[in-house]
Amino acid sequence: MPLDADSPQREVIIAKLNEIVEHELAGVVRYTHYSFMIFGYSRIPVVSWFRSAANETLLHATEAGEMITMLGGHPSLGIGNLLETHKHDMAEILNESMDFELEGIERYRELLSLAEEAGSITLEEYARRLISEEAVHVSDIDKMLRRPGEVDQAIKTEAP
Repeated sequence: MPLDADSPQREVIIAKLNEIVEHELAGVVRYTHYSFMIFGYSRIPVVSWFRSAANETLLHATEAGEMITMLGGHPSLGIGNLLETHKHDMAEILNESMDFELEGIERYRELLSLAEEAGSITLEEYARRLISEEAVHVSDIDKMLRRPGEVDQAIKTEAP
């Protein structure tokens, strides 16, 4: 990776990666909490989806932390925003999840821009892969928000 230890971009990239670590760690807590709060006929598959999302989100945080240490940085012990809305209707939970995933895509897009400026293929490919993975999550959530039989997007989002 062509980032010199004294490159000014290095610190900006590490800061963005730390922001990603904190965001993803908040997602682990968020998705685990949501899995506790799902009730009704479709509980079992939705709980399974949220717990799988929590595990994948932890993997994303871990990968971002590894990128930080690869650059000689120190991963944050912080955690992102964890607002409890006390809205536990499944549609509200899914809408909050959609917002969370779209925020994640924005962070990875910002990282991609920084990586391109720095000329780091490793970071570019990492950011592109995560944008793609988060876009799949957005698609999954959108499909869960649709009424049975509807094919139109529930929430109009531009595919990343």
